Amino acid sequence: MEAVTESKVNVRPLADRVLVEAAPAEEKTAFGIIIPDTAKEKPQRGTIVAVGSGKKDEPLTVQVGDTVLYGKYAGTEITVDGKEYLIMRESDIFAII
Repeated sequence: MEAVTESKVNVRPLADRVLVEAAPAEEKTAFGIIIPDTAKEKPQRGTIVAVGSGKKDEPLTVQVGDTVLYGKYAGTEITVDGKEYLIMRESDIFAII
């Protein structure tokens, strides 16, 4: 199986792992109150920027460009070319939105 990594990031996840660019944290509440940096929650939504090749009997169901929801503590944070990403297993993803 060949990895489907059509992204501008020079990182290729292995097996069932995906590389996710997290959505920016909310700056304001719905009522317009500005949230300070110390109170911002870690985002639980992001965009897939690279995918691995999947496991032998389990092909991946997500693709580059999909917007996904994942667990609050899912994945490992990495920095590539000064930009932060999360690398996680596909099983850590809850939904494609």
